[in-house]
Amino acid sequence: MVKIFFLLMIMSSPNQTTVKYNASIYPTEELCVKAREGYMEAYENSIDKDSMKTEAFCIPFESFPILGMTPNTTGA
Repeated sequence: MVKIFFLLMIMSSPNQTTVKYNASIYPTEELCVKAREGYMEAYENSIDKDSMKTEAFCIPFESFPILGMTPNTTGA
């Protein structure tokens, strides 16, 4: 088993019947946090900020090895 980091991005908009989500996986916490910070910075600089609410979380997860994922890769 290897530890990976799951970046979960959750979005909500007015007058919608559900929330939307997107996710990526990262081989290190550092890469996940960097991606989360970039996502949240883009949201903070967005003109859609008043019409959307979002949050993102890096969640550690014990996984079977993922082919092609090494500490030098970015999100998948």
